[in-house]
Amino acid sequence: MIELKQVDLSRDPDARWYVKEELVQVAFAKAEGELVSLEGPNCYGIGDALVTGSTGSRWCVSRERFNSRYDPVPPCRAGQDGPYRNKPVPVLAKQMKEAFSIARSAGGDILSGASGDWLMQYAPGDFGITQDSRFRQVYRRSQQA
Repeated sequence: MIELKQVDLSRDPDARWYVKEELVQVAFAKAEGELVSLEGPNCYGIGDALVTGSTGSRWCVSRERFNSRYDPVPPCRAGQDGPYRNKPVPVLAKQMKEAFSIARSAGGDILSGASGDWLMQYAPGDFGITQDSRFRQVYRRSQQA
């Protein structure tokens, strides 16, 4: 397994821009904790979003990131548990050819991916991993430069 460090997909010729299109279910954390996703541990704090995707995958999103990336689906209101739709924010992604690991963020949780999984870069130093089958269900190519 390769351990990825100091990654910047904006400089990788094999990375492309994608946009997620997904309706998710959200519960906001009432206490600190850890959610174990398919890719590894996700630590969260009070108020962070605990997300269940349309394919059953689970992950957490910090409250500040969540508010900028998801909109409530009426009659749900912002900050309430319920259905949300992601905003069409382009992300860089690259399908990996071998097993790998990467920190979610500087000093953050360590995630692991298998050969064929996708490395996602949401912003500089902000990463995720998506299994290939899920990626193909919820992401589409974007024309983002």
